[in-house]
Parts: sequence; structure tokens; C-alpha cells
Amino acid sequence: MRSALVAIVLVMSVGSAAAHQLKSAVTTILFNQRTGNIEVMHRFVLHDAEHAVGELFNKRQADIHTDEETRALFAAYALESFRLATLSGKELPLEAVGYQVDGRDFWVYQETAIPSELQGLAVRQKALQELWPEQQNLVNIEGKGEIKSLQFNAKDDWLKVSFTNEP
Repeated sequence: MRSALVAIVLVMSVGSAAAHQLKSAVTTILFNQRTGNIEVMHRFVLHDAEHAVGELFNKRQADIHTDEETRALFAAYALESFRLATLSGKELPLEAVGYQVDGRDFWVYQETAIPSELQGLAVRQKALQELWPEQQNLVNIEGKGEIKSLQFNAKDDWLKVSFTNEP
């Protein structure tokens, strides 16, 4: 019985360690008809964000929990790594809304007005891919019919999604 319990604990700890090795971030693009804005929410694993600040800005004490400068540095980096454009290539001007620590995640927020007659989006999400080529950035688009998803690998630049089939 005791050896079975030890085996379960070992398997769980190995699974937990392996799960963190997957480098990933999730961005949600939400069309908020009530406010008339496209709201963008980026979620990064806090540990990855801290490690990135250390690598990108040569900051040895990268502590997002307690250091406002570290939070601001990473938020600015995240905002610079993300772009939105119309299908014709006109970039949408995203405004920074803020950022926050939430448990083991670091969130960065932006928004822009919903353009009239938007047929789709071109999206660029390159965050952390220059540091970790295995970094996967998932972008979910909500509020324009069924949820659509784009998966960014290091080789991807701009990916597109069309709304022309939406009611």
C-alpha cells in the first residue's frame, strides 16, 4: 500500500514537472458589443514571464509578484509582441489597459474599437518565441459566432480568420 502511494506521488510530480515544460500562452480576443470594443487578454505562466524578463532585459531579480518594474517590463514586451489588423492589412491601434498577477498567471490587457464592416482579422502573436522556439501561442476569438482559434508556432508570422460566414 505504501509503495503504491509513493508511486502515485512520483507520477504526479513527474507529470507536473513535464506539464510546465510545455511553453505556452493563451490570448483571448473578445468582441464586446456592449462596449463597442475588441478586448484582448493575454495569459502567461508567471514563471515563464519572470524567466523571460531575466533573459530579455538582463534582469537578475525578475520577481513579478513583488516588483512593479518587472511587471511593467514584461507587460510592455507582451504588448509589443502582439498585433491585430484587418484582412486587408490595416493595423488596428491597440491601447494598453493594464496587467495583473492572478495566482500562477500574469495577465496583460489591451483594447481597440471594433471597426465597422470587419470581415475578419489578421493576428500576430510572437511572444516568447524568440527565447523558446517550442513556445506555442494559442489565440481564441470570441463574440463573432463560434469561437475560432489560431495556434502560433515559432515559424508563424501573421495568421488570419474570416467572419464572412457569421450571421
